[in-house]
Amino acid sequence: MNVPLEGLPSLKALRVFEVVARHLNFRLAAEELDVTQGAVAQQIRALEVELSIKLFERHPRGLTPTGAGAAYARRVRLALEEIAEATRLLRPGDRHVTISVAPTIATKWLLPRLPRFAARHPDIDLRVLATERVSSFHSEGVDLSIRCGRPPFGPGVEARLLLENDLIAVGSPAMLAGAQALTPKRLANGPLIHDGHDSWPAFLAQLGVTSSPAKSSKGIRFNQTGLAIDAAIAGQGLALTGRFFIESDLAAGRLVQVTPQVLHLGLDYYLVSPRRGRSEAPLEDVAAWLVEEAANPIQGCNP
Repeated sequence: MNVPLEGLPSLKALRVFEVVARHLNFRLAAEELDVTQGAVAQQIRALEVELSIKLFERHPRGLTPTGAGAAYARRVRLALEEIAEATRLLRPGDRHVTISVAPTIATKWLLPRLPRFAARHPDIDLRVLATERVSSFHSEGVDLSIRCGRPPFGPGVEARLLLENDLIAVGSPAMLAGAQALTPKRLANGPLIHDGHDSWPAFLAQLGVTSSPAKSSKGIRFNQTGLAIDAAIAGQGLALTGRFFIESDLAAGRLVQVTPQVLHLGLDYYLVSPRRGRSEAPLEDVAAWLVEEAANPIQGCNP
């Protein structure tokens, strides 16, 4: 069937539209596209003029797609995925896989394992995108992602549990040497190291410690869990972190668990990928390797 291509919007405009439709926010779309918020808004206005139809309702705190806009977004997203798939098929010898992970996952869990991956799959070029934000599969060329949360993670993606996020309290042996037994009350008095997840209040509440929010939030604060772990190793306080992040540190004696208490908030780490009609060997190889590594938390992780 011959489809007339005259009068189609530009591919750039359609990509901007798809990102805006996914975030329903000009600012978040601009961050993903690495352009200004004004440029994104201008592209959408121009597209609406070109199509002679309103795609979004503007609100002070975001956007709502119109009925036509929502339907158009679904079709455009499928079309862009088809283009991305067709482009990949043009490069049958290309064996690179891009995985998007949070910085702490990259440095504390994935990086120590990469030599073993290279030894097993020397023909796969693994590219790691370490970022706090959720990356787009097709617009940023991401093949796999490790995300913390609860599924589902959106339409058109599949998720499999990779790492259960059991939080434990840890500190350096030097800091704890000669200290009195850490009762829940002494633990609450710190010093505590906080990260961006700020799970200490929930952990202390599970121990039965009742304290004001201001008191439980005192201490050093970092925006990334990896920095909180490094600070704990340096003896600057007690950190609350996922066990799998620090398996090698516990095994090597750089950190010790200060209480048997474990906090599970139900926010685990999942291996997320777009649904595909056919299997792609490099992606399946990387995914299988990640699942295997997650099942063997200590093996091969010592620096």
